[in-house]
Formats: sequence, structure tokens, C-alpha cells
Amino acid sequence: MAQNGLPQVSSLKIYFRLLGYLRPLIGLFAISLVGYVIFASSQPMMAVVLKYFVDGLTTPEATTHVLPVIGNVELTYGVPILLVIIITWQGLGSFLGNYYLARVSLGLIHDLRRALFDSLIHLPNSYFDHHNSGHLISRITYNVTMVTGAATEAIKVVIREGMTVVFLFGYLLWMNWKLTLVMVAILPVIGLMVKKASQRFRKQSKKIQVAMGDLTHVASETIQGYRVVRSFGGEDYESDRFRKASEDNMAKQLRMVKTSATFTPALQFVTFTTMAVILFLVLLLRGDASVGDLVSYITAAGMLPKPIRQLSEVSSTIQKGLAGAESIFAQLDEAPEQNKGTIEREDISGHIEVRNLRFHYPGSKQCVLNDVSFTAEPGQMVALVGRSGSGKSTLANLIPRFYHHGEGNILLDGVDIEDYTLRNLRRHIAIVTQQVTLFNDTVAANIAYGDLAGLPREQIEQAARTAYAHEFIERLPQGYDTLIGENGVMLSGGQRQRLAIARAILKNAPVLIFDEATSALDTESERHIQVALERATANRTTIVIAHRLSTIEKADQILVMDQGRIVERGTHLQLLAQNGHYARLHAMQFQEPPLSA
Repeated sequence: MAQNGLPQVSSLKIYFRLLGYLRPLIGLFAISLVGYVIFASSQPMMAVVLKYFVDGLTTPEATTHVLPVIGNVELTYGVPILLVIIITWQGLGSFLGNYYLARVSLGLIHDLRRALFDSLIHLPNSYFDHHNSGHLISRITYNVTMVTGAATEAIKVVIREGMTVVFLFGYLLWMNWKLTLVMVAILPVIGLMVKKASQRFRKQSKKIQVAMGDLTHVASETIQGYRVVRSFGGEDYESDRFRKASEDNMAKQLRMVKTSATFTPALQFVTFTTMAVILFLVLLLRGDASVGDLVSYITAAGMLPKPIRQLSEVSSTIQKGLAGAESIFAQLDEAPEQNKGTIEREDISGHIEVRNLRFHYPGSKQCVLNDVSFTAEPGQMVALVGRSGSGKSTLANLIPRFYHHGEGNILLDGVDIEDYTLRNLRRHIAIVTQQVTLFNDTVAANIAYGDLAGLPREQIEQAARTAYAHEFIERLPQGYDTLIGENGVMLSGGQRQRLAIARAILKNAPVLIFDEATSALDTESERHIQVALERATANRTTIVIAHRLSTIEKADQILVMDQGRIVERGTHLQLLAQNGHYARLHAMQFQEPPLSA
């Protein structure tokens, strides 16, 4: 999968880049940091309360000096008051830390998701050719969720528990620095254990992300192709495919759990073994310390294992986040579509000239187009015909620069298309493909899509009339305001294509490209579309990729393609008279014998 090809990047470098997204939220982050410092400072205070409580049991008449506002207070009253103050202080810190860090983390995830999606819609076509939709969707959903853990829970634990450890160690050093140095001796051991576990966590997290992408891909394919699944009895096959993907994901998740479940008890054993040594030394070397002092010291020391364990366990969350961030940044670092052109024209006539064009897809050496040349004058219809795989659709995709051609030139009004800015070039071209794409929105919004949004309803309806779509739209429950479902599932194939043609007509571009746009229409719809095309193509340059030869009989020029080359060119009648490739295609489609030589 794509993930596996990612280069290993420094964890620290990735994490600092991730935290770089916090710059706009640094104020909120500072407030949360103050909150966690407040929370952490309350932990050793609990040990102090316990010290005074024990002292109060042995000498009830003793007083405390830790309440300067109130003055000297007997421990009987001072301990409860002190406890309430500390709990209030702790609660304030907890609120400030949790709430403001949540705002920071949600803002971070929002920014990451937007950056990821914005990069996705500007990536070149070749990127989508090599990455399936399931993994791309999983990256935006699951991988970003993993980053949420690294940016929320991990930071919270690191700051809160880290400061707790600092305050507790400070208190212990103040109480008895010699005993505390014994505890410090275990820190290198803990550091080595965390490092080893982190390496395993990150490696396993990458595998989990790939497995989750596979799972999403299988589910997405099955949902989108449910009609084919049911028509061909593929339910058992898809169920088995999903089960295998889910089992693979579960197995990888369990490996992560096993690593964590093994690591935690091992860390607890090391920590509490050190605690046992501390208890032994306290009993052996108590000296003249009071019972309250000893209880306070042991209590503070006993508070250390929990934050240390949480700090060590957060490594799992961080490594998951780093693995997710690595894949996210890999996409963000992908170069967007090349847009080196500088020319922008408000109006063009639509003159297209193709000179000695050669092309092969990125990563492939097979030549898809070879020495293709032709001219399309403004207002002309040029039809591309030929067997599947002859290069017709590839040629059509090169005109709006979905791919960059290697050799030769494609000129639009005498200017190479590479010299136009992408947005300006595509503003002059309208495209209708065989695979119609509609959105889960109203009919009107699907016709007036993108740059066309906001056009008057009258223009939308006129475009629909021209495409012979107005009549069936009016019969829909809410007319032009009817929601048509995902990819127009509420409409027939012919209706969807007529909406796509209406969208192209509304764009009013000087260049029209129709890629097998009438292949799914019934005979009556096709007849209507023929008239619509004649209206739409008037005074426009039209490139038609035709499966049904009946739709291009009136074309000004027909180019017959075979294995990436133009093997014949001429009008319908001229090509029939040549009795070559076109005549054979026409004979096969209409079951007529070709003209005798």
C-alpha cells in the first residue's frame, strides 16, 4: 500500500511539524498549560495535608502555619479547610487545562482536515490513479483521529502528569534528597523500556492504518456497486472479502494491545520494586523524622508510579498519532497540479490545433498516443471514433490538462494549453463524460455547480430545456428543488446524462467535450439529445467521443483512431466511401455489409 512506501522520518521532526499547527492557538494553549501546572502543583499538597492529619492524631493541640490569611489554626480545623482549598485549586487547574486544550486540539484537527482535503482536490489525476479512494478517505477520518489522540490526550498526559512528577520529585527532594536519589536511579531503565515500546507501537500503528484503509476500501466499493453485487450474486464474495479485511485489522489491533499489555505490567514491576526498596530504607533510616513526615514522604512517593505509568503508556498514543501524521504530511507534501501557465484570456474563439502529439501515462513506457495531429475550427464538431483502448478518452483528457503531454503541442487559439493558467483554461471548456457525476443536492444545484452557482433560475431552466431535461424535472416531486440522492440515484441513466449536458450548456464554454455522452440513452432520448447537441454546439468547438456512430453523422470531421494513431479522417460519407476502419465499425454497428472495393 501507499503507506508502506513512506520514508522513515524522525518522530521529533514530525511531532514538531504537527505542533506547528498550534501557532494560531498559542494563547489558548498557554492557558491550558497554566491549568495543568495548577493541577500538578496540587498533588504534593495532598501529601502535606496527610502529614498534618497524622501530626494532628498524635498532637491534637498542634497548629498549622500554611494558612497565612487565617493565621495559626489548630489542625482539627486547619486540615479540613486546607483540603477544601486544595481541591478547589485542583478543580480550577483541571477545568482550565482540559477545556482550553480541547479547544486547541479541535482547532488543530479542523485545520489538519481542511489542509488535507484542500490538498486532495488540487492533486494531479495521476495521484488518484495510484491511490484508491478507501485509503484516501481513511486518511481523512481514521488517521486524523489518531492525530487527535497525539494532539489531545498525549499532550494533556505529558503536561499534567509530567508536571505532577516534577512537583512530587521536588517535594521528595526537599523532604529527603538521599532517599529520592534511589528513585532517580530507575529513570534510565524506564526510558529504555519506553524507547523500545515506542518503536514497536509506531511500526504496528502503520500496519493498522493500512488495514483500516483496506477495510474502508472494501466497504466503499461494495456500497457504491451494490447493484452489481446483487445482480451477480456477489453478496457472499463481498462478505468474505470484508471479513478477511476486518480480521486482518483486528489481528493488527490485537498485536498493539499485546505490546501495551506486556509493557504496562513490566513497568509497574520496575516502579514498585523501587518503591519496596524505598519503604525498606525509610524503615531502616527513619532517624528523628516525625511519623507525619514519614507518612507524607511515603504518600508522595506512592503517588509517583501512576503518573510515571501514564507517561510511559502515552507513548502508544503518540506513536499512533505520529504514524497518522506521517501519512498526512506525505500527502500534504505531494506536489499539486502543475500550474506554471501565466496567460489568462477572458474570451477565446475555440480554435484547437494538435501537433505531433505523443503521450504515455506517468510510470508507464507504453505509448498511448503517437504522432496525433488535427485541427478543429471554431464552431466545428470533431468526432473521435475507434475501438476501446485506441486513445480517444486520453486525447480528450489532455485538452483540459488532466494529464501533461510529453511531446508535441496542443494549441488553443494559437497558445499552447500549458501556457494558460489551469483555472482560466478549464473555464473555457465544458465536459460531459459517460460516467456522470452528480451530487446529493437539488437538481438546480447540480446544473448550476461550482462557478455556475448563483446563476438565475431562468438560465438554469433554459439550459435544462436545451438538454431536453426540463420536462422530466418538472415531473419530480419538488421540481428543480428535488434532492436526487448520491450520484443521482433517484434518476435514470438517461436523465442523469441530460442533467450533465444541461450543466455543460449552462457553462456556455467555447469548447465542448462529450465523452460517450449519449451511450446510455434510449432511442427517444438520443433523438432529443441529437437536437440538443446541435443547439449546444452552434458556434462552439466540439470534440465528441462517440460509441454510437449515428450521433456523429453530421460531424464536420471524423477522426478514426487505432492503437494511439489517427488512421483515417474525413466526413461520415467520405469515410464510408473509403471502405476502411470506419466503414467496418459502421457495418458492425448497423449490421450492414461494407461496400465492396
